[in-house]
Amino acid sequence: MQVANNIAVSIHYTLKNSDGEVLDSSEQGGPLHYLHGAGNIIPGLENELTGKKEGDKLSLTIEPEQAYGIRRQELVQNLPLGHFQGIDDLQVGMRLRAQSEAGEQLITIVDIQNDEVTVDANHPLAGETLHFDVEIVALREATETEIEHGHIHHGDAHHH
Repeated sequence: MQVANNIAVSIHYTLKNSDGEVLDSSEQGGPLHYLHGAGNIIPGLENELTGKKEGDKLSLTIEPEQAYGIRRQELVQNLPLGHFQGIDDLQVGMRLRAQSEAGEQLITIVDIQNDEVTVDANHPLAGETLHFDVEIVALREATETEIEHGHIHHGDAHHH
């Protein structure tokens, strides 16, 4: 069996930035399970895994355009402190869910000066070239329900 659309894929991975710093790894938490072709992982990684087989090990470099996109300066904004009522201890580095014209999005607090808060709605890895070491540990046909839902139901951990 090969990695293709509607295949349940389990991978072990280590993600590093261009400086070689480990950003994420499946080492402690077990393999990542995803439905291939459903957009569950970044496009560049999904494209590179297509056609691979169980047991394959790969080292991949994914450019920003195929990962979390390029950094967009228009997603960095200064907002009045009053927009953050109800948050008792607002701090630089906090990630919050915010409503915008585009719907709900995650923002990061990047600066707080007097009565103004600078927020960044770029993904924290936007603009980064990502380096993956990946091992495909299991492949199986996805169930009809998984295909319908657009994600893998692994063990008892399925929630909507």
